Amino acid sequence: MEPRKVKMLEVFRYARGASQVELVIDGYPNHHFVTSRPDRVQPKIMLERGINATAMVTAADGPRRPLIAIRSSPWKAGHATNPWHDEFDLDHGHVRYFGDHKPGIAGMPGVTAGNGALLQAWEQHAASTEAERRLAPPLLLYRSITVEQGGRSIAKGHVEFCGVAVIERLEYVIQRDSSSGTSFPNIVLDLAILDLADKGDAVDLRWIDDRRDSALTAEEAMRHAPGSWRRWVAQGRGAIPQVRRRVVSSRVRSSDEQLPIVGSTEEAILEKLYRHFDGRKHAFELLAARIAGRILGGSGAVYHAGWLTRSGGDGGVDFVGRLDVGSTASNTPLIVLGQAKCVQPRSSIGADQVARVVARLRRGWLGVYVTTGVFSKQAQIEIIDDAYPLVLVNGRELVEQVVQLAAVGHGSDIDALLEQITSEYEGAVTHRRPEEILFA
Repeated sequence: MEPRKVKMLEVFRYARGASQVELVIDGYPNHHFVTSRPDRVQPKIMLERGINATAMVTAADGPRRPLIAIRSSPWKAGHATNPWHDEFDLDHGHVRYFGDHKPGIAGMPGVTAGNGALLQAWEQHAASTEAERRLAPPLLLYRSITVEQGGRSIAKGHVEFCGVAVIERLEYVIQRDSSSGTSFPNIVLDLAILDLADKGDAVDLRWIDDRRDSALTAEEAMRHAPGSWRRWVAQGRGAIPQVRRRVVSSRVRSSDEQLPIVGSTEEAILEKLYRHFDGRKHAFELLAARIAGRILGGSGAVYHAGWLTRSGGDGGVDFVGRLDVGSTASNTPLIVLGQAKCVQPRSSIGADQVARVVARLRRGWLGVYVTTGVFSKQAQIEIIDDAYPLVLVNGRELVEQVVQLAAVGHGSDIDALLEQITSEYEGAVTHRRPEEILFA
């Protein structure tokens, strides 16, 4: 039998009195059915309030709360029952969520049941030891949505699953109720939504079942947990940038998409490039500089080749060039810094390697990274998310450009092109500051 799952952005019918055996209600999956264990009677996972903490279970390694279900109701925001606005940025894995203290409630924010549970959870989410984090309750996020049925808009009774989160930050704040004008204390949390890619962008509910099973230790209850949760438990808050959900799928290329088709002529050419430059990788920098010039110059701007930096002291820069953008009468020059890496074709260039080039860029400069390999998913995501002006040239693009370059000056003889590049390498190396390209 297929494991029960809740998928990111899946819509459920949530009815207060619905049974746990009814599969579908009003055309939508019944939340109580999907989240109930089929072989054992358990209390329902409720979403009646904004913050819904399940009862504690006591296992051999200590008590733990299986989960906290968070429900945000955007259509209530600004009303007396919900005088604050939660912020959901699912594409970048961030939610800013306000606690359930309200105007007229005496005492500090922790007196309400929901805030009390979140404050307890925060102690474990911020814990310094793996053992403490293992007991921490995952936060399951939902938001109420409006659906169309029979030509009518129905604003209640439907929820959208928004993922699993850990508490990244918790603050005490003073809020103001717009209707009464009174101020009241509350807490606000920054939640990091976890990447669920290894589970098909879904949560395997056997993980939640195990966390609710007092016969299992917290470690045993992680067997069906997302890889991102396990990594966070092992490494703590330092792992959050790596386990946070990010959606940039249309621009991120898989390894296969960055390499020539297996068995193709292009694959053989890439292997030839690697073998030729493997023992003389500094000479590869000149080929990379020529390829960068073709790519940037092909955009309509005018590219001027510069020079190669001396090996051993490049500080993350292998070649320098200039790109003149604009018309003949009105243009601006941009300095181009390039990095070249001749690696085995299926080798991956990581985010830390790309960051070395980015660190050298100044305002108005461009970067180019050329490799015979591929760029890791994380490296691509960081370039896209942070909008760095860096062009990534992978193995497939490199081969395509090399074929065109050989066709122009060498009658498509790639061996002749490579020998010429190798022979011209020494003459292209110099020791000059990148800014000098502006006056070359």
